[in-house]
Amino acid sequence: MLQPKRTKFRKMQKGRVRGLAQRGSTIAYGSFAIKTMEVGFITSRQIEASRIAINRYMKREGKVWIRIFPDKPITSKPAEVRMGKGK
Repeated sequence: MLQPKRTKFRKMQKGRVRGLAQRGSTIAYGSFAIKTMEVGFITSRQIEASRIAINRYMKREGKVWIRIFPDKPITSKPAEVRMGKGK
């Protein structure tokens, strides 16, 4: 799966997703592309699952370029855990 080789800090501040991307929204390589319809985060597992599904469908007839990289770690609380950190 994709992840950065070395980072200075293990976790990153959450930040905010603002608007749609201006750069990287056009097809650079090939004839077909998959484009998102909503703003959001995508994980390395989602990228890997889509790559496997595309390759299985194409059966070595073409080439797949992945132009996104999951460099932002996204964490979540486990199930049945209270909000915050208190008792």
